[in-house]
Amino acid sequence: MNQRVASCACGRLQLGCQGAPSRVSMCHCVDCQRRTGSVFGIAAFFDRRAVSVVEGVSKTYTRDSASGKRVTFHFCPECGSTIFWEPERVPHLIGVAVGAFADPSFPRPQQSVWTDNKHAWLCLPEDMPVFAATPPAREQANVNPGAQRA
Repeated sequence: MNQRVASCACGRLQLGCQGAPSRVSMCHCVDCQRRTGSVFGIAAFFDRRAVSVVEGVSKTYTRDSASGKRVTFHFCPECGSTIFWEPERVPHLIGVAVGAFADPSFPRPQQSVWTDNKHAWLCLPEDMPVFAATPPAREQANVNPGAQRA
């Protein structure tokens, strides 16, 4: 089984992720914009059992998310890079900052969420499902992922 390693900027906090992510998502919510300092964040979600800290110790920050559920962010106490987070909305998954893998071959996002906050000049791939806010839970049957383009 392949293992990917996500690392902070200084390398003191490293996270091992086994296998492929269950989903890769691009988020345009204002909270992700502030967390990343960019106009969106990209997260790879892995099953909690496939993720482990392989080096270092993280500090945490917990806040309410745009969906109303709590999320706990883990960041390096030395350089401040956010590496991963634990979303209460999907407690069986761990979100990992895709940029922390520093891998240009990493799979592209499968969806774009919170597009109501997307910067107007940012163009998304035509075949990417978009959601104005939080997408419906995957367990729901017959969900139309391609709502409307933002």
